[in-house]
Amino acid sequence: MKIIAIGRNYAEHAKELNNPVPTVPVIFMKPDTALLKDNKPFYHPDFSQDVHHEIEVVLKIVKEGKHISEKFAANYYEEIALGVDFTARDIQSKHKEKGLPWELAKAFDGSAPVSNFLPKNKFDDIYNINFKLDINGENRQKGNTKDLLFSFERIIAFVSRYITLKKGDLIYTGTPVGVGKVNIGDRLEGYLEGEKLLDFYVK
Repeated sequence: MKIIAIGRNYAEHAKELNNPVPTVPVIFMKPDTALLKDNKPFYHPDFSQDVHHEIEVVLKIVKEGKHISEKFAANYYEEIALGVDFTARDIQSKHKEKGLPWELAKAFDGSAPVSNFLPKNKFDDIYNINFKLDINGENRQKGNTKDLLFSFERIIAFVSRYITLKKGDLIYTGTPVGVGKVNIGDRLEGYLEGEKLLDFYVK
């Protein structure tokens, strides 16, 4: 199982970090040791003073494929979930300045919480799904999949040109505007169309 993540897939988020809006998907990866399930607590790493939350819709791949056509890509995922792409922003900023890879900022242990998965056919329109993140009862991020720069099918087709997708792989599809720092003691609650799927603490 591998975790593939998409950066800057909502235009307003790209702008809030002073990044250009991409014309092709921006891809990075996390190892399976980043996965955090069952609303277990996230332990704040001691190597960063500025870990940011990034709430995202997550796809689960259901069969192996490479060079997948965009018109068939919808057949490669049947469920979606909510996830958080925790990012050590201070480390990422230093690495971006030097043109270095992002792994230390993105791929550390526990940096990819994920909720239980829901069947995609539960939703009337996969491209009109509201999702949000509250911290300590206050809304911090909210988004809608209609604002994706690159559709789920486009992402699957693009990634599969370079990397074979396998059953069980997860794709984090990008975060909306509103990212920010988390602190020890914070309670994070994530909602997909009003249903709470994430509820965990930072320790």
